[in-house]
Amino acid sequence: MPPIIEIRNVRYTSDGTADGNVILDDVSWQIGHGQHWALVGPNGAGKTSLLKVACGFVWPNQGGQVLRNGRQLSDLRELRRSIGWVTSVLNKEIPPGERALDTVVSGRFAQLGLKDLPWERPTEADYHQARQHLVELGAAELADRRFGVLSQGEQQTVLLARARMARPLLLVLDEPCAGLDPGAREQFLAGVESLAASGTNPAIVLVTHHIEEIMPSISHVLVMDGGRVVTSGPTGDVLDQQLVEQLYQTRLRELVLRDGRRWPIW
Repeated sequence: MPPIIEIRNVRYTSDGTADGNVILDDVSWQIGHGQHWALVGPNGAGKTSLLKVACGFVWPNQGGQVLRNGRQLSDLRELRRSIGWVTSVLNKEIPPGERALDTVVSGRFAQLGLKDLPWERPTEADYHQARQHLVELGAAELADRRFGVLSQGEQQTVLLARARMARPLLLVLDEPCAGLDPGAREQFLAGVESLAASGTNPAIVLVTHHIEEIMPSISHVLVMDGGRVVTSGPTGDVLDQQLVEQLYQTRLRELVLRDGRRWPIW
């Protein structure tokens, strides 16, 4: 099978000219069926720009190709519809008085809030599916609570369920644990691990600065720095102490492997 998304020799500059500031420099990447990726690198490495190209929000303006299931797309909207994006930036856009269950259902319509839907209304089947997504994430009790009163970790879980409503080919988790306390972070990551390990859900890309957030079912890692790919491949082959020290310009006492996760000891 062709990759879900394939990026070939993409070059992207800030102003769209050859002389502009180079954001992505000859970047290639494939996300295969059944693969879950972590995308890591320091601030300014080009991670967000790479995701915007991969997900169809910007076009590679200085060359390269983006293919979905082996096809080059001319319609970016088609690409975007196949991707669910979870980011804490979205939290403030959700109506605070909306039921969490309605927030989840809104993902089927790519709509922020159900109140002003200009076309079809949600069905009972939509609500059943939304509840099921919350159940699978261990968050069934959130369904009838208002989004605005949920903790940040609970809101992230609801947004993860929301992203799944459109049955995307790919889920992008863009620093989803930013600002979460340790308990909320572990609870959210447990939900991600459950989805990734099930083998029946979409491919996942987790963007993180924290190596310990890369759960055991994240099979591959892409490392970026300075707009280029430093290395990529199976997680166990890529993540070692030397790479982490090089990437973040600091020394570790050790990198401890525990229960399939790598914990930096500073």
